[in-house]
Amino acid sequence: MAGEGEVIACHTLEVWNEKVKDANESKKLIVIDFTASWCPPCRFIAPVFAEMAKKFTNVVFFKIDVDELQAVAQEFKVEAMPTFVFMKEGNIIDRVVGAAKDEINEKLMKHGGLVASA
Repeated sequence: MAGEGEVIACHTLEVWNEKVKDANESKKLIVIDFTASWCPPCRFIAPVFAEMAKKFTNVVFFKIDVDELQAVAQEFKVEAMPTFVFMKEGNIIDRVVGAAKDEINEKLMKHGGLVASA
């Protein structure tokens, strides 16, 4: 798995399946950013999401391009980008639709994201 503080970008189903299995087994909170290269709000939130990954080191952060992995986007019923799906042990526990930084932050805190001590 990627090191703490990184966003794991999955470009193939094989990589996605392997990485999400590892993350689920770790029992950590998982946040998946469903994004698209042509989506301005997605480009806006990407560096913010990367900063969140550095801040919440006990959370596993994924990035999925909906055009690359349409099957995964369909599995998670993604209808708009960006969509952030929160999972724990394989179960979807929350989601945020849109580049809503504060809402994503709130959900991270709510679902057990611990801020790394500085």
